[in-house]
Amino acid sequence: MSKKTAIIIGAGPAGLTAAYELLNKTDIIPIVYEKSADIGGISKTVNYKGNRIDIGGHRFFSKSDRVMNWWKKMMPIADESNKDNDAILLQRSRLSRILFLHCFFGYPISLSVETVRNLGLFRTMMIGFSYIKACILPIRPELTLEDFMINRFGRALYLTFFKSYTEKVWGVECKDIGADWGAQRIKGISISSAISHAVKNIFNKKNKLIDQKDVETSLIDQFLYPKLGPGQMWEQVVSYIESKGGKVILNHDVTGIHYDGNRISSLDVVDTKTQEKLSVDGDYVFSTMPISELIAGMSGDVPTTMREIAKGLCYRDFMTVGLLIDQENNSQSPKYDLRNLMDNWIYVQEPDVCVGRLQLFNNWSPYLVKDPSHTWVGLEYFCDEGDHLWNKTDKDMIDLAKEELYQLGMLDKQAVLDGVVIRMPKTYPAYWGTYERMGEFQSWVNTVDNLFLIGRNGMHRYNNQDHSMLTAMTAVDSIINDSITKESIWAVNTEDDYHEEKS
Repeated sequence: MSKKTAIIIGAGPAGLTAAYELLNKTDIIPIVYEKSADIGGISKTVNYKGNRIDIGGHRFFSKSDRVMNWWKKMMPIADESNKDNDAILLQRSRLSRILFLHCFFGYPISLSVETVRNLGLFRTMMIGFSYIKACILPIRPELTLEDFMINRFGRALYLTFFKSYTEKVWGVECKDIGADWGAQRIKGISISSAISHAVKNIFNKKNKLIDQKDVETSLIDQFLYPKLGPGQMWEQVVSYIESKGGKVILNHDVTGIHYDGNRISSLDVVDTKTQEKLSVDGDYVFSTMPISELIAGMSGDVPTTMREIAKGLCYRDFMTVGLLIDQENNSQSPKYDLRNLMDNWIYVQEPDVCVGRLQLFNNWSPYLVKDPSHTWVGLEYFCDEGDHLWNKTDKDMIDLAKEELYQLGMLDKQAVLDGVVIRMPKTYPAYWGTYERMGEFQSWVNTVDNLFLIGRNGMHRYNNQDHSMLTAMTAVDSIINDSITKESIWAVNTEDDYHEEKS
Protein backbone atom coordinates (compact mmCIF):
# COMPACT_ATOMS: atom_id res chain seq x y z
CA MET A 1 0.00 0.00 0.00
CA SER A 2 1.51 3.33 -1.09
CA LYS A 3 1.94 6.14 1.38
CA LYS A 4 -0.23 9.22 1.24
CA THR A 5 1.20 12.41 -0.22
CA ALA A 6 0.68 16.12 0.39
CA ILE A 7 1.16 18.74 -2.29
CA ILE A 8 2.45 21.97 -0.76
CA ILE A 9 2.29 25.16 -2.83
CA GLY A 10 5.12 27.52 -1.88
CA ALA A 11 8.51 27.05 -0.16
CA GLY A 12 8.21 29.89 2.35
CA PRO A 13 8.15 29.45 6.15
CA ALA A 14 4.60 28.06 6.20
CA GLY A 15 5.06 25.59 3.35
CA LEU A 16 8.41 24.28 4.58
CA THR A 17 7.15 24.04 8.17
CA ALA A 18 4.20 21.98 6.96
CA ALA A 19 6.56 19.63 5.10
CA TYR A 20 8.79 19.26 8.16
CA GLU A 21 5.86 18.57 10.49
CA LEU A 22 4.35 15.98 8.12
CA LEU A 23 7.64 14.08 7.98
CA ASN A 24 8.06 14.15 11.75
CA LYS A 25 4.52 13.33 12.81
CA THR A 26 2.90 11.34 10.00
CA ASP A 27 3.62 8.88 7.19
CA ILE A 28 2.52 11.48 4.64
CA ILE A 29 5.18 12.38 2.06
CA PRO A 30 5.33 16.14 1.27
CA ILE A 31 6.10 17.45 -2.19
CA VAL A 32 6.71 21.22 -2.25
CA TYR A 33 6.35 23.19 -5.47
CA GLU A 34 7.94 26.65 -5.49
CA LYS A 35 7.34 29.07 -8.35
CA SER A 36 10.63 30.96 -7.96
CA ALA A 37 14.24 29.81 -7.89
CA ASP A 38 14.52 30.58 -4.17
CA ILE A 39 13.36 29.09 -0.89
CA GLY A 40 12.15 31.03 2.14
CA GLY A 41 9.60 33.36 0.50
CA ILE A 42 10.04 36.84 1.95
CA SER A 43 12.14 35.20 4.68
CA LYS A 44 14.84 34.33 2.16
CA THR A 45 18.33 35.82 2.19
CA VAL A 46 19.62 37.37 -1.04
CA ASN A 47 23.37 37.02 -1.53
CA TYR A 48 24.69 39.90 -3.63
CA LYS A 49 28.42 39.56 -4.27
CA GLY A 50 28.96 38.17 -0.78
CA ASN A 51 26.79 40.80 0.92
CA ARG A 52 23.53 39.37 2.22
CA ILE A 53 20.14 41.07 2.30
CA ASP A 54 17.31 40.17 4.68
CA ILE A 55 14.04 41.08 2.90
CA GLY A 56 12.12 43.16 5.43
CA GLY A 57 14.09 42.08 8.50
CA HIS A 58 13.25 38.91 10.44
CA ARG A 59 13.74 38.71 14.17
CA PHE A 60 13.67 35.14 15.39
CA PHE A 61 11.49 35.68 18.43
CA SER A 62 8.13 34.21 19.30
CA LYS A 63 5.81 34.02 22.26
CA SER A 64 5.26 30.42 21.20
CA ASP A 65 7.53 27.92 22.97
CA ARG A 66 6.76 25.50 20.17
CA VAL A 67 8.23 27.82 17.54
CA MET A 68 11.22 28.87 19.67
CA ASN A 69 12.11 25.23 20.36
CA TRP A 70 11.61 24.37 16.67
CA TRP A 71 14.12 27.04 15.62
CA LYS A 72 16.65 26.01 18.26
CA LYS A 73 16.35 22.37 17.27
CA MET A 74 17.12 23.30 13.67
CA MET A 75 20.01 25.65 14.53
CA PRO A 76 21.72 25.79 17.96
CA ILE A 77 22.34 29.06 19.78
CA ALA A 78 25.94 30.24 19.44
CA ASP A 79 28.27 29.53 22.34
CA GLU A 80 31.98 28.89 22.87
CA SER A 81 31.74 25.35 21.52
CA ASN A 82 30.22 26.26 18.14
CA LYS A 83 31.00 29.94 17.57
CA ASP A 84 33.07 29.17 14.45
CA ASN A 85 30.25 27.19 12.81
CA ASP A 86 28.01 28.81 10.25
CA ALA A 87 24.69 27.11 11.10
CA ILE A 88 24.11 28.83 14.44
CA LEU A 89 21.73 31.37 15.92
CA LEU A 90 23.32 34.56 17.16
CA GLN A 91 21.94 36.44 20.13
CA ARG A 92 21.29 40.02 19.03
CA SER A 93 20.23 43.22 20.75
CA ARG A 94 17.19 44.97 19.37
CA LEU A 95 17.12 48.69 18.64
CA SER A 96 14.51 50.30 16.42
CA ARG A 97 14.01 54.06 16.24
CA ILE A 98 11.94 56.61 14.39
CA LEU A 99 13.56 59.39 12.36
CA PHE A 100 11.29 62.42 12.45
CA LEU A 101 11.97 66.16 12.44
CA HIS A 102 15.57 65.08 11.66
CA CYS A 103 15.78 63.62 15.17
CA PHE A 104 15.70 60.11 16.55
CA PHE A 105 12.84 58.89 18.72
CA GLY A 106 12.64 55.53 20.47
CA TYR A 107 10.31 52.93 18.97
CA PRO A 108 7.74 52.47 20.35
CA ILE A 109 7.55 56.12 21.46
CA SER A 110 8.30 56.54 25.15
CA LEU A 111 7.94 59.49 27.50
CA SER A 112 11.58 60.51 28.00
CA VAL A 113 13.62 63.69 28.27
CA GLU A 114 14.85 63.10 24.72
CA THR A 115 11.29 62.77 23.40
CA VAL A 116 10.16 66.00 25.11
CA ARG A 117 13.25 67.85 23.88
CA ASN A 118 12.77 66.69 20.27
CA LEU A 119 9.02 67.36 20.19
CA GLY A 120 8.97 70.51 22.28
CA LEU A 121 7.04 71.04 25.49
CA PHE A 122 3.85 72.37 23.86
CA ARG A 123 3.50 69.46 21.40
CA THR A 124 4.25 66.97 24.19
CA MET A 125 1.52 68.49 26.39
CA MET A 126 -0.99 68.34 23.53
CA ILE A 127 -0.16 64.66 23.03
CA GLY A 128 -0.70 64.03 26.76
CA PHE A 129 -4.07 65.77 26.85
CA SER A 130 -5.15 63.99 23.68
CA TYR A 131 -4.24 60.61 25.17
CA ILE A 132 -6.25 61.33 28.33
CA LYS A 133 -9.23 62.29 26.19
CA ALA A 134 -8.95 59.04 24.23
CA CYS A 135 -8.96 57.06 27.48
CA ILE A 136 -12.08 58.85 28.72
CA LEU A 137 -14.00 59.10 25.43
CA PRO A 138 -12.84 56.32 23.08
CA ILE A 139 -14.28 55.94 19.59
CA ARG A 140 -16.93 53.23 19.51
CA PRO A 141 -17.22 51.07 17.55
CA GLU A 142 -13.72 50.79 16.06
CA LEU A 143 -14.40 50.51 12.34
CA THR A 144 -11.11 51.69 10.85
CA LEU A 145 -7.41 51.59 11.59
CA GLU A 146 -7.62 55.30 12.35
CA ASP A 147 -10.21 54.59 15.07
CA PHE A 148 -8.03 51.80 16.47
CA MET A 149 -4.92 53.99 16.73
CA ILE A 150 -6.67 57.05 18.14
CA ASN A 151 -8.23 54.92 20.87
CA ARG A 152 -4.81 53.63 21.92
CA PHE A 153 -2.60 56.65 21.47
CA GLY A 154 -4.82 59.73 21.23
CA ARG A 155 -5.38 61.81 18.10
CA ALA A 156 -2.34 64.06 18.55
CA LEU A 157 0.16 61.20 18.86
CA TYR A 158 -1.57 59.36 16.01
CA LEU A 159 -1.23 62.39 13.72
CA THR A 160 2.38 62.97 14.78
CA PHE A 161 3.85 59.49 14.48
CA PHE A 162 1.43 56.96 13.02
CA LYS A 163 -0.70 58.45 10.26
CA SER A 164 1.89 59.51 7.67
CA TYR A 165 4.11 56.45 8.05
CA THR A 166 1.21 53.98 7.90
CA GLU A 167 -0.16 55.68 4.79
CA LYS A 168 3.32 55.60 3.22
CA VAL A 169 3.40 51.85 3.83
CA TRP A 170 -0.08 51.09 2.53
CA GLY A 171 -0.66 53.81 -0.04
CA VAL A 172 -4.18 54.53 1.26
CA GLU A 173 -5.54 56.58 4.14
CA CYS A 174 -5.85 54.99 7.57
CA LYS A 175 -9.60 55.66 7.54
CA ASP A 176 -9.85 53.30 4.54
CA ILE A 177 -8.06 50.41 6.29
CA GLY A 178 -9.96 48.00 8.49
CA ALA A 179 -9.34 47.98 12.24
CA ASP A 180 -8.34 44.31 11.92
CA TRP A 181 -4.86 45.37 10.80
CA GLY A 182 -4.27 47.04 14.15
CA ALA A 183 -5.59 43.99 15.98
CA GLN A 184 -3.13 41.85 14.00
CA ARG A 185 -0.01 43.99 14.27
CA ILE A 186 -0.12 46.30 17.29
CA LYS A 187 -2.78 44.83 19.55
CA GLY A 188 -0.41 44.71 22.55
CA ILE A 189 1.22 48.11 22.07
CA SER A 190 -0.03 51.06 24.09
CA ILE A 191 1.46 53.94 26.02
CA SER A 192 0.86 52.10 29.28
CA SER A 193 2.58 48.92 28.06
CA ALA A 194 5.60 50.89 26.84
CA ILE A 195 5.92 52.71 30.17
CA SER A 196 5.50 49.46 32.13
CA HIS A 197 8.19 47.77 30.05
CA ALA A 198 10.59 50.71 30.53
CA VAL A 199 10.11 50.66 34.31
CA LYS A 200 10.73 46.89 34.46
CA ASN A 201 13.96 47.33 32.50
CA ILE A 202 15.23 49.86 35.02
CA PHE A 203 15.06 47.25 37.77
CA ASN A 204 15.93 44.19 35.71
CA LYS A 205 19.05 44.49 33.57
CA LYS A 206 19.77 40.78 33.21
CA ASN A 207 19.67 39.08 29.83
CA LYS A 208 16.12 37.92 29.15
CA LEU A 209 16.48 36.55 25.63
CA ILE A 210 14.30 33.50 26.09
CA ASP A 211 12.23 34.76 29.02
CA GLN A 212 10.28 37.43 27.11
CA LYS A 213 7.06 35.55 26.49
CA ASP A 214 4.96 38.13 28.31
CA VAL A 215 6.59 41.06 26.48
CA GLU A 216 4.89 42.59 23.45
CA THR A 217 6.91 41.67 20.35
CA SER A 218 7.66 45.31 19.51
CA LEU A 219 9.17 45.81 22.99
CA ILE A 220 11.56 42.87 23.13
CA ASP A 221 15.19 43.67 23.93
CA GLN A 222 16.87 40.58 22.48
CA PHE A 223 16.24 38.18 19.63
CA LEU A 224 17.84 35.24 17.87
CA TYR A 225 19.17 35.54 14.33
CA PRO A 226 20.80 33.07 11.93
CA LYS A 227 24.46 33.89 11.38
CA LEU A 228 24.03 34.25 7.60
CA GLY A 229 20.50 35.63 7.55
CA PRO A 230 16.97 34.17 7.80
CA GLY A 231 17.25 32.17 4.59
CA GLN A 232 19.88 30.04 6.30
CA MET A 233 17.20 28.61 8.58
CA TRP A 234 15.11 27.52 5.61
CA GLU A 235 18.13 26.04 3.84
CA GLN A 236 18.59 23.85 6.91
CA VAL A 237 14.92 22.86 6.81
CA VAL A 238 15.07 21.93 3.12
CA SER A 239 18.13 19.76 3.74
CA TYR A 240 16.22 17.95 6.47
CA ILE A 241 13.08 17.51 4.34
CA GLU A 242 15.04 16.03 1.46
CA SER A 243 17.03 13.74 3.76
CA LYS A 244 13.77 12.26 5.05
CA GLY A 245 12.26 11.57 1.62
CA GLY A 246 10.31 14.78 1.01
CA LYS A 247 10.80 16.88 -2.12
CA VAL A 248 11.25 20.61 -2.65
CA ILE A 249 10.97 21.42 -6.35
CA LEU A 250 11.90 24.95 -7.47
CA ASN A 251 10.88 26.81 -10.66
CA HIS A 252 7.53 25.03 -10.77
CA ASP A 253 4.37 27.15 -10.89
CA VAL A 254 0.98 25.76 -9.88
CA THR A 255 -1.30 27.15 -12.58
CA GLY A 256 -4.46 25.09 -12.11
CA ILE A 257 -6.37 23.61 -9.17
CA HIS A 258 -9.13 21.14 -9.98
CA TYR A 259 -12.00 21.33 -7.49
CA ASP A 260 -14.40 18.40 -7.62
CA GLY A 261 -16.92 17.33 -5.02
CA ASN A 262 -15.56 19.37 -2.12
CA ARG A 263 -12.02 18.12 -2.76
CA ILE A 264 -8.99 19.12 -4.77
CA SER A 265 -8.59 16.25 -7.21
CA SER A 266 -5.43 17.36 -9.02
CA LEU A 267 -3.20 20.32 -9.83
CA ASP A 268 -1.60 21.60 -13.01
CA VAL A 269 2.07 22.48 -12.61
CA VAL A 270 4.35 24.18 -15.15
CA ASP A 271 8.14 23.96 -15.16
CA THR A 272 9.00 27.64 -15.62
CA LYS A 273 12.32 26.78 -17.30
CA THR A 274 11.19 24.18 -19.85
CA GLN A 275 7.46 25.03 -19.95
CA GLU A 276 6.72 21.33 -19.45
CA LYS A 277 3.24 20.82 -18.03
CA LEU A 278 2.53 18.29 -15.31
CA SER A 279 -0.62 16.98 -13.68
CA VAL A 280 -0.09 16.01 -10.04
CA ASP A 281 -2.38 14.81 -7.29
CA GLY A 282 -2.12 14.31 -3.57
CA ASP A 283 -4.24 13.26 -0.66
CA TYR A 284 -3.79 16.72 0.91
CA VAL A 285 -3.08 20.17 -0.51
CA PHE A 286 -1.48 22.96 1.51
CA SER A 287 -1.57 26.37 -0.18
CA THR A 288 0.51 29.43 0.64
CA MET A 289 -0.11 31.12 -2.71
CA PRO A 290 -2.16 34.35 -2.76
CA ILE A 291 -5.86 33.58 -2.45
CA SER A 292 -6.58 35.73 -5.51
CA GLU A 293 -4.33 33.47 -7.62
CA LEU A 294 -5.55 30.25 -6.00
CA ILE A 295 -9.20 30.88 -6.80
CA ALA A 296 -8.46 32.37 -10.24
CA GLY A 297 -6.76 29.08 -11.13
CA MET A 298 -9.44 26.86 -9.57
CA SER A 299 -11.76 25.03 -11.93
CA GLY A 300 -15.00 23.41 -10.91
CA ASP A 301 -18.12 24.59 -9.19
CA VAL A 302 -16.63 27.42 -7.13
CA PRO A 303 -19.40 29.79 -5.97
CA THR A 304 -19.45 33.10 -7.85
CA THR A 305 -19.38 34.99 -4.55
CA MET A 306 -16.10 33.31 -3.60
CA ARG A 307 -14.56 34.28 -6.92
CA GLU A 308 -15.68 37.88 -6.33
CA ILE A 309 -14.12 37.96 -2.87
CA ALA A 310 -10.83 36.45 -4.06
CA LYS A 311 -10.61 38.79 -7.06
CA GLY A 312 -11.24 41.83 -4.86
CA LEU A 313 -8.43 41.15 -2.39
CA CYS A 314 -5.64 43.71 -2.58
CA TYR A 315 -1.92 43.61 -1.90
CA ARG A 316 0.93 46.02 -1.27
CA ASP A 317 4.30 45.43 -2.90
CA PHE A 318 7.82 46.11 -1.72
CA MET A 319 11.31 46.99 -2.90
CA THR A 320 14.64 46.96 -1.10
CA VAL A 321 17.59 48.95 -2.40
CA GLY A 322 20.88 47.74 -0.97
CA LEU A 323 23.70 50.30 -0.86
CA LEU A 324 27.26 49.26 -0.06
CA ILE A 325 29.13 52.20 1.49
CA ASP A 326 32.85 52.72 2.04
CA GLN A 327 32.48 54.35 5.42
CA GLU A 328 36.07 55.64 5.46
CA ASN A 329 35.18 57.87 2.49
CA ASN A 330 31.78 58.85 3.86
CA SER A 331 33.30 61.96 5.38
CA GLN A 332 30.83 64.50 4.05
CA SER A 333 27.85 63.02 5.86
CA PRO A 334 26.34 66.15 7.45
CA LYS A 335 24.83 64.64 10.58
CA TYR A 336 25.00 60.89 11.24
CA ASP A 337 27.89 58.44 10.99
CA LEU A 338 26.30 55.11 10.05
CA ARG A 339 29.05 53.23 11.90
CA ASN A 340 27.83 54.73 15.18
CA LEU A 341 24.17 53.79 14.70
CA MET A 342 23.26 50.56 16.49
CA ASP A 343 19.74 50.31 15.03
CA ASN A 344 18.40 47.23 13.29
CA TRP A 345 15.61 49.27 11.72
CA ILE A 346 15.04 52.99 11.38
CA TYR A 347 11.46 54.03 10.60
CA VAL A 348 11.59 57.11 8.37
CA GLN A 349 8.75 59.49 9.16
CA GLU A 350 10.16 62.38 7.14
CA PRO A 351 7.50 63.40 4.58
CA ASP A 352 9.97 64.70 1.97
CA VAL A 353 11.41 61.26 1.12
CA CYS A 354 9.81 58.14 -0.32
CA VAL A 355 11.84 55.63 1.69
CA GLY A 356 9.82 54.08 4.51
CA ARG A 357 12.42 52.24 6.53
CA LEU A 358 16.17 51.67 6.72
CA GLN A 359 17.90 48.44 7.64
CA LEU A 360 21.49 48.44 8.86
CA PHE A 361 22.50 44.91 7.97
CA ASN A 362 25.79 45.12 9.90
CA ASN A 363 23.72 45.32 13.09
CA TRP A 364 21.59 42.27 12.29
CA SER A 365 24.68 40.12 11.85
CA PRO A 366 28.22 41.25 11.04
CA TYR A 367 28.47 38.16 8.83
CA LEU A 368 25.95 39.63 6.37
CA VAL A 369 28.67 42.02 5.18
CA LYS A 370 31.60 40.68 3.16
CA ASP A 371 34.05 43.42 4.18
CA PRO A 372 33.60 44.65 7.80
CA SER A 373 35.00 48.06 6.83
CA HIS A 374 31.92 48.61 4.65
CA THR A 375 28.42 49.60 5.74
CA TRP A 376 25.58 47.64 4.13
CA VAL A 377 22.27 49.52 4.19
CA GLY A 378 18.85 48.52 2.91
CA LEU A 379 16.34 51.23 1.96
CA GLU A 380 12.78 49.89 1.89
CA TYR A 381 10.16 51.30 -0.45
CA PHE A 382 6.47 50.42 -0.30
CA CYS A 383 4.70 50.52 -3.64
CA ASP A 384 2.14 48.93 -5.94
CA GLU A 385 3.25 46.64 -8.73
CA GLY A 386 3.22 48.73 -11.89
CA ASP A 387 3.30 52.18 -10.22
CA HIS A 388 5.93 54.87 -10.79
CA LEU A 389 8.32 53.46 -8.18
CA TRP A 390 7.96 49.84 -9.22
CA ASN A 391 8.59 50.71 -12.87
CA LYS A 392 11.78 52.68 -12.26
CA THR A 393 14.93 51.12 -13.64
CA ASP A 394 17.36 49.62 -11.14
CA LYS A 395 19.75 52.50 -11.83
CA ASP A 396 17.06 55.10 -11.16
CA MET A 397 16.06 53.37 -7.90
CA ILE A 398 19.69 53.24 -6.75
CA ASP A 399 20.10 56.92 -7.59
CA LEU A 400 16.90 57.73 -5.67
CA ALA A 401 18.13 55.75 -2.65
CA LYS A 402 21.48 57.55 -2.69
CA GLU A 403 19.78 60.95 -2.90
CA GLU A 404 17.36 60.19 -0.07
CA LEU A 405 20.04 58.79 2.23
CA TYR A 406 21.99 61.98 1.54
CA GLN A 407 18.91 64.06 2.40
CA LEU A 408 18.59 62.18 5.67
CA GLY A 409 22.11 63.25 6.62
CA MET A 410 23.71 59.82 6.42
CA LEU A 411 25.61 59.71 3.15
CA ASP A 412 28.28 61.23 0.98
CA LYS A 413 27.03 59.97 -2.38
CA GLN A 414 30.60 59.46 -3.63
CA ALA A 415 31.12 56.82 -0.92
CA VAL A 416 28.64 54.35 -2.48
CA LEU A 417 30.54 51.38 -3.91
CA ASP A 418 27.65 49.34 -5.27
CA GLY A 419 23.90 48.91 -5.20
CA VAL A 420 21.20 46.38 -5.93
CA VAL A 421 17.38 46.44 -6.22
CA ILE A 422 15.13 43.59 -5.10
CA ARG A 423 11.42 43.64 -5.94
CA MET A 424 8.94 41.53 -3.96
CA PRO A 425 5.34 41.44 -5.27
CA LYS A 426 2.39 40.76 -2.97
CA THR A 427 4.45 41.22 0.18
CA TYR A 428 1.64 42.63 2.29
CA PRO A 429 -1.98 41.37 2.21
CA ALA A 430 -4.14 44.49 2.42
CA TYR A 431 -7.06 45.09 4.76
CA TRP A 432 -9.37 46.79 2.31
CA GLY A 433 -11.05 45.79 -0.96
CA THR A 434 -13.12 42.69 -0.26
CA TYR A 435 -11.22 41.86 2.93
CA GLU A 436 -14.29 42.61 5.05
CA ARG A 437 -15.92 39.55 3.42
CA MET A 438 -13.10 37.17 4.36
CA GLY A 439 -15.37 35.55 6.94
CA GLU A 440 -17.61 34.32 4.11
CA PHE A 441 -14.63 32.99 2.20
CA GLN A 442 -13.19 31.29 5.27
CA SER A 443 -16.46 29.45 5.93
CA TRP A 444 -16.60 28.18 2.36
CA VAL A 445 -12.95 27.18 1.94
CA ASN A 446 -13.08 25.19 5.18
CA THR A 447 -15.55 22.87 3.45
CA VAL A 448 -12.95 21.81 0.88
CA ASP A 449 -11.95 18.65 2.71
CA ASN A 450 -8.32 18.20 1.70
CA LEU A 451 -7.33 21.87 1.22
CA PHE A 452 -5.49 23.76 3.96
CA LEU A 453 -4.72 27.48 3.58
CA ILE A 454 -1.65 28.53 5.60
CA GLY A 455 0.83 31.39 5.80
CA ARG A 456 0.62 35.10 5.12
CA ASN A 457 -0.70 35.16 1.55
CA GLY A 458 -2.34 31.75 1.84
CA MET A 459 -4.70 33.20 4.45
CA HIS A 460 -4.52 36.85 3.36
CA ARG A 461 -3.38 37.82 6.83
CA TYR A 462 -0.45 40.03 7.84
CA ASN A 463 1.26 37.35 9.88
CA ASN A 464 4.80 37.35 11.20
CA GLN A 465 7.09 34.45 10.35
CA ASP A 466 6.25 32.60 13.57
CA HIS A 467 2.51 33.02 13.02
CA SER A 468 2.85 31.56 9.52
CA MET A 469 4.74 28.60 10.95
CA LEU A 470 2.06 28.08 13.59
CA THR A 471 -0.69 27.96 10.96
CA ALA A 472 1.24 25.16 9.23
CA MET A 473 1.78 23.29 12.51
CA THR A 474 -1.89 23.60 13.40
CA ALA A 475 -2.93 22.38 9.94
CA VAL A 476 -0.84 19.23 10.36
CA ASP A 477 -2.24 18.81 13.88
CA SER A 478 -5.75 18.89 12.42
CA ILE A 479 -4.91 15.98 10.12
CA ILE A 480 -3.63 13.96 13.05
CA ASN A 481 -6.31 14.91 15.56
CA ASP A 482 -9.95 15.21 14.51
CA SER A 483 -10.71 17.42 17.51
CA ILE A 484 -8.53 20.17 15.99
CA THR A 485 -10.56 21.86 13.26
CA LYS A 486 -9.66 24.16 10.41
CA GLU A 487 -11.08 27.01 12.49
CA SER A 488 -8.07 26.49 14.78
CA ILE A 489 -5.77 27.41 11.89
CA TRP A 490 -7.58 30.69 11.38
CA ALA A 491 -7.50 31.37 15.11
CA VAL A 492 -3.68 31.66 15.17
CA ASN A 493 -2.71 35.26 16.01
CA THR A 494 -6.24 36.41 16.77
CA GLU A 495 -5.95 36.47 20.56
CA ASP A 496 -3.66 38.20 23.01
CA ASP A 497 -1.81 34.94 23.54
CA TYR A 498 -1.32 32.62 20.62
CA HIS A 499 -4.29 30.31 20.29
CA GLU A 500 -2.36 27.06 19.98
CA GLU A 501 -0.35 27.82 23.12
CA LYS A 502 -3.57 28.09 25.11
CA SER A 503 -4.78 24.85 23.57
